[in-house]
Amino acid sequence: MDPNPLLLLALLALAVAEPPPSERAALLSFLSKTPHESRIQWNSSTPTCSWVGVTCDPNGTTVTALRLPGAGLVGTIPPSTLSNLPSLRILSLHSNRLSGSLPSDFSNLTLLRSLYLHNNLLSGPFPPAIPLLPHLTRLDLSGNNFSGEIPFSLNNLTRLSRLFLQHNHFSGSLPSIDLVSLTSFDVSYNALNGSVPRSLDRFPESSFTGNLDLCGSPLPPCTPFFPAPAPAPEVPTKSSSGGLSTKAIIGISVAGGLIVIILLTVLLVCCFFRCCHRRPRDKPKPDVPPPPPPPVVSGGGEPSRAAAEVDDAETNRLVFVGKRGYGFDLEDLLRASAEVLGKGSVGTSYKAVLEDGTTVVVKRLKDVSAPKPDFEAHVETIGRLDEHPNVLPLRAFYYSKDEKLLVYDYLPSGSLSALLHGSRGSGRTPLDWESRARIAMAAGKGLAHLHSAGIVNGNIKASNVILLPEPESAAISDFGLTPVFPPSTVSRASAGYRAPEVTATLKVTFKSDIYSLGVLILELLTGRAPNQAVTVGGGEDEGVVDLPRWVQSVVREEWTAEVFDAELMRYPGVEEEMVGLLQVAMACVSTMPDSRPDAAEVVRMIENVVGRTGDEDGNVPSRGGSGAPSPPPASTP
Repeated sequence: MDPNPLLLLALLALAVAEPPPSERAALLSFLSKTPHESRIQWNSSTPTCSWVGVTCDPNGTTVTALRLPGAGLVGTIPPSTLSNLPSLRILSLHSNRLSGSLPSDFSNLTLLRSLYLHNNLLSGPFPPAIPLLPHLTRLDLSGNNFSGEIPFSLNNLTRLSRLFLQHNHFSGSLPSIDLVSLTSFDVSYNALNGSVPRSLDRFPESSFTGNLDLCGSPLPPCTPFFPAPAPAPEVPTKSSSGGLSTKAIIGISVAGGLIVIILLTVLLVCCFFRCCHRRPRDKPKPDVPPPPPPPVVSGGGEPSRAAAEVDDAETNRLVFVGKRGYGFDLEDLLRASAEVLGKGSVGTSYKAVLEDGTTVVVKRLKDVSAPKPDFEAHVETIGRLDEHPNVLPLRAFYYSKDEKLLVYDYLPSGSLSALLHGSRGSGRTPLDWESRARIAMAAGKGLAHLHSAGIVNGNIKASNVILLPEPESAAISDFGLTPVFPPSTVSRASAGYRAPEVTATLKVTFKSDIYSLGVLILELLTGRAPNQAVTVGGGEDEGVVDLPRWVQSVVREEWTAEVFDAELMRYPGVEEEMVGLLQVAMACVSTMPDSRPDAAEVVRMIENVVGRTGDEDGNVPSRGGSGAPSPPPASTP
């Protein structure tokens, strides 16, 4: 039987279906104007829909998605290229090195639903074209250098369900974004100020952390750390009818005059009486000391109320611990000028400058559940810990019903988080490989010191790794505090660094510390913040995973070079050490706690990778003295 000629024509039409020449030209123009890695080869002699990263509709007549994540794209996005893809629904260009601002003609992409531009070097104000995309449901601009205010016009995106703007430089107040469809939201680690709008307070604290001047639910309330003096009582000047009557004013004046006259009369009478009855031969008797107070009964009796008040005043004082002493007391601390350094899951840290110029860090704890005797005993144990160059010692503490404070030395170099995830613009000094290796060594040595003293850290993260005056080394802080907090605090602390078993049991252990240390080392290697959403796949199939699982997925695909921070690729001859330290980190983040090495073993493994240290503060030798990396343990992926 002869085949149906209409069917043959339909099959022939499908075989030669191709997007319009304008779309093909737009893609080729984008690729030719944007430097990229060699693995992206778009051959003009092959069908457009077969190109790497390009997806067409089922009929192959128009381009609907472009996915080029981690493709080594460099430079600005050229205008009049991607904007000429009118049917584009998904655009994923994340994890490249794109810079500059977003072209204004992106507003032509009116059918765009998902836009993934995170982990690039894009800068400038919030792209004005984005609020003009009516079908947008997912927007991720995190990990860039955008600045300025977040526009209120985002409320025009009525279908938006996921909005990620973290790790940028957005400033000003947070607009009231009131979108019923919004289910995921993150503006952490920007420079926002003011209070969190009521329309956004349904999102967790981690969505707002890292904005030092942002306050209000779910963050701590917008109140100053140091209590302000009570305002003077106001004297009413008006009656409820709008003013005092003439009779009332006359009555007040007459009463005041009578009181003054009576006081003067009493004073004159007293003076006259003393003058008339004093005899010259009278001599003043020597002062007799008052009788000693009755002893406080320690057995079956009870101390008097006065003695109890003295005990309270003596107990609620600033208690100094450790070897170094400071010459100030609680009142000196309360009079100091304060500056917010950061807000975390267990409290807020302040830089306090006292009147004599002494500078300390005061951590104001919240949600402490331990009673006073237990709190004091535990904190004093931490304070008695032998000092170590890679551990920031506790200097003092204060406990009262309303306030729980910890005092530490102030180190002006800041935290690892600020240095590693700060601005990546042209004026930033990158954190080189040797510095990152030294910091990993310092964190390992500090943790090993705590574990040797029987103290579980429980809160390892980059914001708690404080840089020492020399940028090559660091000290861990905020350690050993989990026993004084309720389990709910443990469940929300150190997001991204928690071991899987801690999420289930709400108990921290030596092995869970090792997992957190491994995540910290991965953070140093990848340049990615663990509490930042990491996506795998592309477009509608993208899923959020934690940093260790993302690294495993990339290494499994044999794209190991894609794991490392792009800033590290400029240093020649360190690839072997980077891979060796990556193996150490992956041994630490094993899902099975018993498979993880202990802290002392981690230090030895790091030494085998980057060379043995010559001192006690985590400094490693400069280039040229490195040993070969040790083979990975059996449990290492």
